[in-house]
Amino acid sequence: MLTAAGVRDWLRRFATAVDEHAAELTDLDRPIGDSDHGVNLQRGMHAVLAALDAAEPATPGAALVKAGSTLVSTVGGASGPLFGTLLRRAGKALGDAESADGPALAGALRAGLDAVVALGGAQVGDATLVDALTPAVEALEAGGSAQEAADAAARGAASTDELVARKGRASYLGERGIGHRDPGAASIALLFAALIEDAS
Repeated sequence: MLTAAGVRDWLRRFATAVDEHAAELTDLDRPIGDSDHGVNLQRGMHAVLAALDAAEPATPGAALVKAGSTLVSTVGGASGPLFGTLLRRAGKALGDAESADGPALAGALRAGLDAVVALGGAQVGDATLVDALTPAVEALEAGGSAQEAADAAARGAASTDELVARKGRASYLGERGIGHRDPGAASIALLFAALIEDAS
């Protein structure tokens, strides 16, 4: 069961992972983007932790909405709106429930995924974070564990190495972008890896 405290712990672990991988994420962004993904997401997650500590949301939904809204307001580029939309829409889907079991979390993250797709227009195969997010959500919807969702996200992120990007700045490179992992997909893999300790 995921509680408000569980969401805070999940996002704290994600923030730690972003800190540890910020340089790597920025390196991934350098050939295909603005060379700022790692730094931007790192700044955003620090703001998220501060906001959660200050507000102390009482429910997992409220915690996710607060986190998502903070990312949208503090992170530039595409990552703020996309990651923020994912978390905020998932939080709204959970509503005022005091906790979320596996199916509820899967449904909430599906709502978040749908909102991300509506915002950015990307589909699986476009070499974006959707390539990692979609299989992770599908794994949870099938009753899989957080570990299985994290594994699916990691495989999805790795798949972007061989795709021709069709969305975002990376799409300008065409086939020259093959061989470069999408940094947003790599970050989604970190997000789901951070979920493992709290989801059932």
